[in-house]
Amino acid sequence: MITGQQHPEQNIANGFYGLGIAPAILEILEKLRFKTPTPIQAQAIPSAIQGKDVVGIAQTGTGKTLAFGIPMIQHLSRGKGQGLVVLPTRELALQVEEALRKVGGTLGLRTAVLIGGTSLWPQKQALARRPHVIVATPGRLIDHMEQRNVRLDGVSILVLDEADRMLDMGFMPQIQRILNALPRERQTMLFSATMPSEIMKMAATHMKLPTRVEIAPTGTTAERVTQELFIVSRDQKATLLAKLLETYQGPTLVFTRTKHGARKVTQYIRGLNIRVAEIHSNRSLSQRREALDGFKFGKYRVLVATDIASRGIDVKGIELVLNYDLPSSSDDYVHRIGRTARAGAEGHAITFAMPDEGSEVHAIERLIRKSLPVAKHPDLPHVSLSEFSRPAPRAHRGSTRGGGWRFQPRAHRPFGR
Repeated sequence: MITGQQHPEQNIANGFYGLGIAPAILEILEKLRFKTPTPIQAQAIPSAIQGKDVVGIAQTGTGKTLAFGIPMIQHLSRGKGQGLVVLPTRELALQVEEALRKVGGTLGLRTAVLIGGTSLWPQKQALARRPHVIVATPGRLIDHMEQRNVRLDGVSILVLDEADRMLDMGFMPQIQRILNALPRERQTMLFSATMPSEIMKMAATHMKLPTRVEIAPTGTTAERVTQELFIVSRDQKATLLAKLLETYQGPTLVFTRTKHGARKVTQYIRGLNIRVAEIHSNRSLSQRREALDGFKFGKYRVLVATDIASRGIDVKGIELVLNYDLPSSSDDYVHRIGRTARAGAEGHAITFAMPDEGSEVHAIERLIRKSLPVAKHPDLPHVSLSEFSRPAPRAHRGSTRGGGWRFQPRAHRPFGR
């Protein structure tokens, strides 16, 4: 695998000029007030515009959509084939399609979104209009393939976005079917926040000498997000949540591990006379869109979500991400807190951990290579930390102030159980 440019600062200083972008698209970017490319854009766009396969690794909120969207739109504007973007969630699909339309709409770009939770018929009609770009979740794309509503033999550019999330969600068999239906001669771009070995094997099998662009190592959190940890008993969680929502008055995203937990937390927050909505797999697509739009435009101050939304929410100005429950995997911690401090803004992340969840906390700290500073709320009783101890020094080389905690287990307990 070829490594991308190591020093994108010059490209960033020149704005989007000098990246190989066509004048017409530069004019559109200027009208949309996109003045300075993010590091992933500055490094990935030149290689992608040259038609090279690209593996892009960058933390959430760094502008990956335009990193593949601009080269795709420029390629397709020359009348060369069709683009296909495959990603894990409905929300992410809608956001990517919206971003592509913003840039390509004035050039006549036609798109089709193929996602579950909505009728097949309007999607079939959109496909009949021969869209330049298809944006799809794997399961719904397979549905259309089986009904012969879509053929993929004209695809000249494939993008696999959030590939590691698709692996986590069990989509790899569907991804394999989609790859087998595509022409061998195509450009492939793979973008993600993390890059497990299974994804790299897939890249080696289905890509031609890809340029690897890695903006930050796996597990790197957003640059300007501050983090803290509260050790709290289960029955104190709701009380602490209420006190923190008094302190932080801005837009707040609260994560729970289960949809049942999301419903309970939403009801509790509503009882505090705070405008709140919920988003999880039991909500219909229209309910999820209403919740997300309402959060984006200020109808709701708090959005309660499960990890289905940890990468599907792209809302500017989220002040606080609050992990009411620890995620089921440490990778999801990075994606959750990446919903704040996006595109260079500042943000804060607070995590609740119960006294017996030290192993999960330590797994997160190992991944992000930092110790989470432990905070105490003056209005809450002290929680015994008898099951925690300071981590060994080697475990947190380069950690920040405020040491983390490590679980001293009484019996083996697998992470996330």
